[in-house]
Amino acid sequence: NTSAEKVAEIEVNDNLFGVEVDTGILHEVVCMQRANRRQGTASTKTRGEVRGGGAKPWRQKGTGRARAGSNSSPIWRGGGTTFGPKPRDYSYTLPKKVRRLALRMALSARMSEGNVVILDQFTMDAPKTKEFVNVMKTFDFDRCLIVTDDGNAANLQLSVRNAVGFKMLPVAGLNVYDILKYPKLMVIQSSLEQLETRLMV
Repeated sequence: NTSAEKVAEIEVNDNLFGVEVDTGILHEVVCMQRANRRQGTASTKTRGEVRGGGAKPWRQKGTGRARAGSNSSPIWRGGGTTFGPKPRDYSYTLPKKVRRLALRMALSARMSEGNVVILDQFTMDAPKTKEFVNVMKTFDFDRCLIVTDDGNAANLQLSVRNAVGFKMLPVAGLNVYDILKYPKLMVIQSSLEQLETRLMV
């Protein structure tokens, strides 16, 4: 419970928390997630987009200087950029089965380390960050990801979002990157069934 007391025993699904971990698959999925989060808005101007460049800077011969046809040349200061970044979409997808397997592997990795805590319930009467932090101190957690069932913890969500080092996700939003980012995983018991439904289909 929230006082860090053992109140019951439950049996968890080995297909969810007992999968053999393949770091290569975890790496692939994390790379995909991070690529999908990129904005891709970096942009530079080519020589055709830089202002100016219409007139020949000086005559072709007789000055002793190198030939020049445009001041928007990439080798000139203030000129265009060669092969610079342009707005693009970095996102890509991996097969759904691979993504689900990676999620089960991440959960299994935390379980094998002994860093998973299953709470019977975690309800708060009002948004109180201080109360939430005190519960985390009871467990001696300074960084933790909390997984709860969808739409059942508005007060808890408001309490968590202001606490540094903690994050709360619904089952539908659970992802490999966040599981691996936070060293501790706290799962509300009522969300276990939803987890199985999501990952075992």
